[in-house]
Amino acid sequence: MTKRVLVIDDEEIMRSIIAGVYEDEGFEVDQASDGKEGLIFFEENEYDLVVLDVMMPVMDGWSVCRRIREKSNVLIIMLTSRDEDDDQLLGYELGVDEYVTKPVNFKVLLAKSMRLLKRIKVKEGDEDGSMIIKSKMVIDKIAYTVKVGERTIDFAPKEYDLLVYLAENDGRVLTREQILNTIWGYDYYGDDRVVDTHIKKIRKKLGEEAGLIQTVIRTGYKFDSSKAAV
Repeated sequence: MTKRVLVIDDEEIMRSIIAGVYEDEGFEVDQASDGKEGLIFFEENEYDLVVLDVMMPVMDGWSVCRRIREKSNVLIIMLTSRDEDDDQLLGYELGVDEYVTKPVNFKVLLAKSMRLLKRIKVKEGDEDGSMIIKSKMVIDKIAYTVKVGERTIDFAPKEYDLLVYLAENDGRVLTREQILNTIWGYDYYGDDRVVDTHIKKIRKKLGEEAGLIQTVIRTGYKFDSSKAAV
């Protein structure tokens, strides 16, 4: 099935070039010139990926990202001229999946897009029937769902990937560097605080089972099923 991309950027030339990059690879692409128009497109259509600029009139990219994440876990790549760690951290806190700074290297943008989409495809196509069951938490890798008891929990893609990675390594200490390399990729150059931020969000969503994820001081984290809620 043809993948569909929404490009939201107020710079017409940049927006057109980005759209062309995806169209050349066989994607269907819609373009929006500001955040408000982008949300209208998003409400009326289904997308596999949103490429979102930060600095825009009417509604900035941060606000658009928040609105999208209220309703969807669609893949989001944020484009910005800012490269400060705090700005990248904010993006990941809001649920951004990748972060590309301007001037955009279009080959890198496309490569990151393909990697994210491939990761989702692998999850959707997993036919081995594998499930991860730890105490009251059940991860269904085919349905791409997480349940604690009767409660189904919605996780953003990176949150889900991180939780699965930890659970599949039950009892093993994983350093922040290992987590960054596995979940964000070797080309990620941001602050490793992004790991702590995602762990905090995962724990909050797990509720009574938050204790499954243990902090290893000055090292990283460990999934420990012996710490499950009673």
